[in-house]
Amino acid sequence: METRNPQYNALIDRIELIASNSDEPILLLGESGTGKTQLAERIYTLKLDRRRVKGRLVHVNCATLNGPDALATLFGQRRSYLGQAGTERTGLLREADGGVLFLDEIDELGWNEQSVLLHAIETGRFYPLGSDHEITCRFQIIAGANRDLHTLAAAGQFRPDLLARLNMWRFTLPALRSRREDIEANLKFELSRSERALGTQVGFNADAHEAYLKFATNPATQWPGNFRDFSGSIKRLYTLAPRGRITRTMVEEEVANLRSSWAAATSDTDFTSVHHVLGDAALDIDPFDIVQLTRVIHTCQNTPNLSAAGRELFAMSRQKRKTQNDADRLRKYLQKFGLDWETVTSSRGGQD
Repeated sequence: METRNPQYNALIDRIELIASNSDEPILLLGESGTGKTQLAERIYTLKLDRRRVKGRLVHVNCATLNGPDALATLFGQRRSYLGQAGTERTGLLREADGGVLFLDEIDELGWNEQSVLLHAIETGRFYPLGSDHEITCRFQIIAGANRDLHTLAAAGQFRPDLLARLNMWRFTLPALRSRREDIEANLKFELSRSERALGTQVGFNADAHEAYLKFATNPATQWPGNFRDFSGSIKRLYTLAPRGRITRTMVEEEVANLRSSWAAATSDTDFTSVHHVLGDAALDIDPFDIVQLTRVIHTCQNTPNLSAAGRELFAMSRQKRKTQNDADRLRKYLQKFGLDWETVTSSRGGQD
């Protein structure tokens, strides 16, 4: 896929170099929907092409590994476990023998599972549940996380020694709002993918195409679900297109639908995010200001600096000003609530 974002191009070039020359763990960080799964699949394909692996790619969603079955799912289980006949389980680590184990959302993995996993990564050996004999298994690791693992480790929610082992090669995938110059290329890609899936050809009318790109690339459009939101939007337009054409009316309806769903999701967390930053002082803020301040906090915590946050928050009004000091405007807004950039971003999640 064509990409014009310098940060993303540099990231991909470096990942390709490392995937082709190193067998050490790769840690992929970034918000949900930034493409960690697709990138893990690409890394596996590169390793397979370079003959660094022979086995398969095993994708594990660690968020689904809960309760007593988590260890058995990962490491396997003997039939006689717990002194009674049961189902013998191979375990996902053995399924990945000779290949790549992709541990998606590893920040959701339980403490016990983290401990056994660390031993397995470092030694290539582990005990299936109910077994007196270690299994030898060699695999390469790709781990994905939505949250900052260093923050979790400091809070006692993630093993620091496991983090140190996974942190050999670390990459943070940029959010869609940070890759707006790539949106048009991704639009073409999603249309082509839908065409392959549905077997029909669909295109945008010229005015519809212009309207959609204007909305999608607008700094005020945050894309909170990143490429999941974007891909779902294009699939809806594609599926509903009459006679193979996406009209401006359809685009306007889709934009309204996206804005409505994002607003509903934000309203559920308005007070939570503000209270997290301000503490009990949030109780003295009017509901009107809570909604606005929530958006400001979210933007600050998901942009690299004060100026970038200001550009997004003042995307429309800044175009009408002769001088554009977005950072100063944002700084003054935060001061109204006794806040500054450092305070707001100190609780930043999912950042590298």
